Amino acid sequence: MTENPVPAVAPDALMLELVLVPVSDVDRAKSFYTEQVGFTADVDVSPSAGVRIVQLTPPGSYCSITLSAGMPGTAMAPGTLRGLHLVVSDIAAARAKLVERGVDVGPVEDLGGVLYAGFADPDGNTWTLQHMPWR
Repeated sequence: MTENPVPAVAPDALMLELVLVPVSDVDRAKSFYTEQVGFTADVDVSPSAGVRIVQLTPPGSYCSITLSAGMPGTAMAPGTLRGLHLVVSDIAAARAKLVERGVDVGPVEDLGGVLYAGFADPDGNTWTLQHMPWR
């Protein structure tokens, strides 16, 4: 049995499992996400000349991100992705861990009972830690 089993795809399911994150430097972004944010590197391949695909997964998540270069039809300007959410059980602890690893995380804000704290990757793609106390 694997540590993080992949759920079966139920009939009529629309499972979000991969989000493309536009970056200017795949190596720099991979280092940021793995060494500072704590994602796991699942895939790092170059299937053909000029193409590179890096897939990273946040701890405990079924959804991964992809950093890529040279993939036709996927070009986006680096830094244009906004507001990806990482749901956490303890926002103060999650924020402190990221800050300890050198991530510039904003203060925790309470927006109507849901807590948020934001940060950006080296290209300016923005992320939000989200804590819903009832979960």
